[in-house]
Amino acid sequence: MVSHKEFAGAGKKPGLQVWRIENLDLKPVPQALHGSFFTGDAYLLLFTTSAPSYNVHMWLGDSCSQDESGAAAIFSTQLDDFLGGGPVQYRELQNSESNTFLGYFKSGIKYQRGGVASGFQHVVTNDMSVKRLLHLKGRRAIRATEVDMSWNSFNKGDCFIVDLGQHIYQWCGSECNRFERLKASELGIDIRDNERNGRAKLHMVEEGEEPAEIIEALGPKTTIAPSTVDDEKVDTSNRKKGALYMISDASGSMKVSAVAPSSPFKQAMLSPEECYILDNGVDKNIFVWKGPKANKAERRAAMSAGQQFIKDKGYSNKTQIQVLPAGAETTLFKQFFFNWMDKDETTGPTKAYTIGRIAKVDQVPFDASSLHSNKVRMSVKKNWLWFGFQIWRVEGEKVPVDPSAYGHFYGGDCYLILYSYRLGGREQHIIYTWQGLKCTQDELAASAFLTVKLDDSMGGSPVQVRVTQGQEPPHLMSLFQGKPMIIHSGGTSRKGGQSHSGSTRLFNIRQSSSSATRAVEVEEVSASSLNTNDVFVLKSPNALYVWRGVGASDEEMEAAKYVVDFLGGSAKHVSEGSEPGGCDFWAALGGKKDYQTSKSLQNMVNAPRLFGCSNKTGRLTVEEVPGDFTQSDLATDDVMLLDTWDQIFLWVGNEANAEEKTGAPKIAKDYVESDPSGRRGLPITTIKQGAEPPTFTGWFQAWESKMWEMDPLDRIRARFQR
Repeated sequence: MVSHKEFAGAGKKPGLQVWRIENLDLKPVPQALHGSFFTGDAYLLLFTTSAPSYNVHMWLGDSCSQDESGAAAIFSTQLDDFLGGGPVQYRELQNSESNTFLGYFKSGIKYQRGGVASGFQHVVTNDMSVKRLLHLKGRRAIRATEVDMSWNSFNKGDCFIVDLGQHIYQWCGSECNRFERLKASELGIDIRDNERNGRAKLHMVEEGEEPAEIIEALGPKTTIAPSTVDDEKVDTSNRKKGALYMISDASGSMKVSAVAPSSPFKQAMLSPEECYILDNGVDKNIFVWKGPKANKAERRAAMSAGQQFIKDKGYSNKTQIQVLPAGAETTLFKQFFFNWMDKDETTGPTKAYTIGRIAKVDQVPFDASSLHSNKVRMSVKKNWLWFGFQIWRVEGEKVPVDPSAYGHFYGGDCYLILYSYRLGGREQHIIYTWQGLKCTQDELAASAFLTVKLDDSMGGSPVQVRVTQGQEPPHLMSLFQGKPMIIHSGGTSRKGGQSHSGSTRLFNIRQSSSSATRAVEVEEVSASSLNTNDVFVLKSPNALYVWRGVGASDEEMEAAKYVVDFLGGSAKHVSEGSEPGGCDFWAALGGKKDYQTSKSLQNMVNAPRLFGCSNKTGRLTVEEVPGDFTQSDLATDDVMLLDTWDQIFLWVGNEANAEEKTGAPKIAKDYVESDPSGRRGLPITTIKQGAEPPTFTGWFQAWESKMWEMDPLDRIRARFQR
């Protein structure tokens, strides 16, 4: 088997690896520049979960050459072979990336002009001589495209980033909306913290209030163009009918023959001895399914067969391709079948499947982390020597955290985590700057300053990664060696600090789709905070309880032991539906109340999906939220659609306009009726911001009823400060 030298370290640790095709060879892209792509190049990406299981992506820029795209395809096949044929493979095209791909870059992706052929290189961080203009598009998935440094590139409806190296300006058109400003700010912060290692100043500028520095860089200001409407319609995605074809090389060359003209299909149509193409080309999606007993030639030719199928059908060259080995089928693939049944059905959404060599959970293309799942500790690999890590809490200066408290964080604090390792004989470092959702503006500014100071003390060599609570990358979570991350309410985590715990405390324990387990203290100690899908630890003045929901997993129960050990005492175990009448469990929660009890959570094959319905572009469109969605993804100026498989929720933000409110119900109805799996007649529940029932809030870990008391834009503006 041909194996590139770069593959020696491939898949050795959880997280993302990126290579660029340079002179028909693979060259690694620095971690700090992940998410930045030259439009004249091709890239290969590998995402590894802790199972381990894998996603391989081949990304092609609009201007990359045929030789480069061909090399990327060859390396993609070789990497698939190297990893035993288990990865899901994706072909990604600029501006038409899958939601799986977009989910890796929650702050957005950046397209830079040029490429290898024109001499453009990925520059290591701290380049203060940069001078570029980025045009930002999108509300859920942000794409930043480099455009001419000219006022002619601007329009009133979008946000732009004027990047001048030491100073980064977020320019907001007079017609751009609040949520777009919010997402643009996240990208600006990402550039400052990752590309400049926190050494640049970030500013927000309103149209008509441009400072002299911007005028000097762009020249005298001219008339700004009006806002533009996106050309391509954004649909609810992948909901139209599909067709099924079989691939065979029995005649000596690859042939494609029809199996069924339209969905929904029967799962029995997929023979383990064959490979198949599920044609959803009308929605720019092609799925290639590899039977476990298909011959090697058919399996290796899966991606090229999909590409040839697109050409033969005359489909758009922006059509996405997913290559799926048996046992790693995505939700978008399974929706085309009647009642798809997985081997070893789950007892909860985080329970791992094991099929041959592939350990997985349901894979959702909007979710970078929910690709596969299994509980396994990341161990030290052959060429990845772990030195260890240190953690400091930010309190004006760095305050060391006692190693016995590693893994415990306070949502009102910021932390620095220095991870040191040796790779290829060289000592290397990563600095994670962890920012709690309730930390203050002063703590945010201090964490950024102290990160730069620590980086300077180490010669500017560490990779810096800014982490927001709830969005921790797989590698950071793996540092705690199988223990859950425990997030406490309040702040000041030093002994004798200012934060005092309540006499009654409730912790929500949930394992994410990437197998990372978090125990988050719930601010509202109430029975309404319970969830049939999770484990909860309740400490009252008189007793300590571990409550297991019907849909909770063994891994979540194992994590509860660490919370119990921290709280101290002997815990009583209570199962949902069997709570003893004589205990004070319900009394400690303020009495028994309604909570999330959806049966779909207890045996879930189809993971939930979140969409935003907006007419901010001039017409009503729907766009899926990529990545692990959280409460903060609910845009207060939109209507959001949450699909939990057996029910549809329409969440109406307080600032949503009349057209969104009246148009969203029809979209929800059409969404269900056009479902290729045959779902019909699902209940559609409309709820308003601030009046969410437990059946809705239960899909979001540690829901905060007071989240919107502070303007989200004000909260992120605080992170601009130094």
